[in-house]
Amino acid sequence: MNITLRQLSYFIALAETRHFGQAAARVHVSQPALSTQIRELEDRMGAALLDRSDRAFRLTPAGQEVLASARRIMAEVERMEASTRWQDGLHGRLKIGVIPTVAPYLLPEALPMLRARDVTLDLKLREAQTEVLLAELADGKLDAAVVALPSGAAGLVERPLFSDRFLLAGRSEQVSAMQRGGKVPRPTELNPSQLLLLDEGHCLADQALEVCGTKRAATRVDLGASSLRTLCGLVAAGFGQTLLPEIACDTEAPGTPGMGLIRFAAPEPMRVVGLVRRDLGGPDGWFRELGDILAVAGQALIARAQAV
Repeated sequence: MNITLRQLSYFIALAETRHFGQAAARVHVSQPALSTQIRELEDRMGAALLDRSDRAFRLTPAGQEVLASARRIMAEVERMEASTRWQDGLHGRLKIGVIPTVAPYLLPEALPMLRARDVTLDLKLREAQTEVLLAELADGKLDAAVVALPSGAAGLVERPLFSDRFLLAGRSEQVSAMQRGGKVPRPTELNPSQLLLLDEGHCLADQALEVCGTKRAATRVDLGASSLRTLCGLVAAGFGQTLLPEIACDTEAPGTPGMGLIRFAAPEPMRVVGLVRRDLGGPDGWFRELGDILAVAGQALIARAQAV
């Protein structure tokens, strides 16, 4: 019996999760099925790949060597698949991940453009935080992801799409008073105890803390909000202030009575929203086409926000 790609993919999943149950769930098989394939791989290699002498999960020296080789082999397979799948451009099946502070605003604008370009395009969308998207991108579960740049991950091709400025969102009366007084705020002048943030793990929260020059511990209360819609509702109710991305303004401002927006003094704080993919080589026309469409959609959102 020869070594199979399935066995190598199962072994990689096991080595990375360090748990048979989690590895089986990751590759969508039962735990006994995964264990059988690992045993068969060991039989074929003629060496133990796992140290079963105690309860701790460890790879043997042979297992470390096989893991390195398996990763190289699977990377080459993925490169061949990508080269064939995308040689004609943006066609077939496309798996895209988008961070939660971008997805609700960019996708409704971009998807009709993608459909208009090719109605046969099979889209699979995934909304998750940056760390999850980058992990799934590395595992080959996603073809591309929309995240804030730089991603901080190695082995990726990054394409900037648009600059997304932050606006200060507060209760309408509070914002009106700022406007009447001609007081244009700076992020570093905000009261940390009045700053409302998304829960930990959202890159937007980290960006807000960075531009405001403060730490999460200085904020008044950690509300654990998981969406900008929730933050806007809390702001409108007078619970504090938050930083709202420009691409969200056209959606959140009209739908949140009692909330006002004001721009920061120049230079305005912002984030760069970009598209990333694994650097597998091969044709990348699909990546350029996808980036062009997403960039146009993002610029349209920003233009509407600036008009308001």
